[in-house]
Amino acid sequence: MDEKAAVQALGALAQDVRLRIFRAVVGVGPVGVTPGALASELALPPSTVSFHVKELLHAGLLTQERDGRHLIYRPALETMNALLAYLSAHCCQAVSCEVAPQRESCSTC
Repeated sequence: MDEKAAVQALGALAQDVRLRIFRAVVGVGPVGVTPGALASELALPPSTVSFHVKELLHAGLLTQERDGRHLIYRPALETMNALLAYLSAHCCQAVSCEVAPQRESCSTC
């Protein structure tokens, strides 16, 4: 993943409703979910789901497939994993990423 794609994906996720939608679709995995089921689960109007899904589709974070009269939204797991890999590619500069224990503060430090 390049920087431009990472910024686009992060921008799409940087909105509370879109983040909720993405997490819900990731939660069902490759089975996918219909817009109506997604709207019901998240207690959102279908038009709101449709509006926000467009941005997630455009960013490559979701896929859409037609099944008869229904649309099925699925997570684009390859894109999600590529984004996570991009974000952690230079993690800790090859040093252990364990979190150091917090020192208690003292009045003389």
